[in-house]
Amino acid sequence: MEVILLERIARLGQMGDTVKVRDGYARNYLLPSGRALRANDANRARFEAEKTQLIARNNERRSEAAVVADELKGKSFTVVRSAGETGQLYGSVSTRDISDILKEAGFQVGRNQVELNSPIKTIGLHEVAIALHAEVEVTITLNVARSADEAERQSRGEDLTSAEAIYGIEEEEAMDEEDEEEVSEDAAAEETEASA
Repeated sequence: MEVILLERIARLGQMGDTVKVRDGYARNYLLPSGRALRANDANRARFEAEKTQLIARNNERRSEAAVVADELKGKSFTVVRSAGETGQLYGSVSTRDISDILKEAGFQVGRNQVELNSPIKTIGLHEVAIALHAEVEVTITLNVARSADEAERQSRGEDLTSAEAIYGIEEEEAMDEEDEEEVSEDAAAEETEASA
């Protein structure tokens, strides 16, 4: 189906472009949300008549999104979730969760504005892109941890999935102990061979 775009849509086109899209995408998303019109002569004339209003509305939305982006830029949000010793979450952090966290902080961000390829399933610091407008995008940091204390340690740069964090030992000490065990096993094997 051919449609006329009423606003810029990423990976599709600019305002006023006539593009060919799949019928379902047009019927279920573009047309009902008011982002496009069916491409016919009547709608082309309607677009030309309303073009200045559409451009003004788009500029207004972009400036509003830019203000929110300036407030969000560089912000970090903490998410406390249950996780195993290796840092694997028992659930996940999805776009809905991120949207809810931002709403609690006072930012009106819909889950469709959160650009997350797959849900977050491990603890750590995760960069998440937020598309506030087709032309305005901002990145936030999501600090996923098992507790507020761990979140603070992670924000200081500590890796909570290392052997040190999991078992409470220095990695070098663990390596030294493994080397000592190997030497003692080799010595025991040599004694067995000598006595045989």
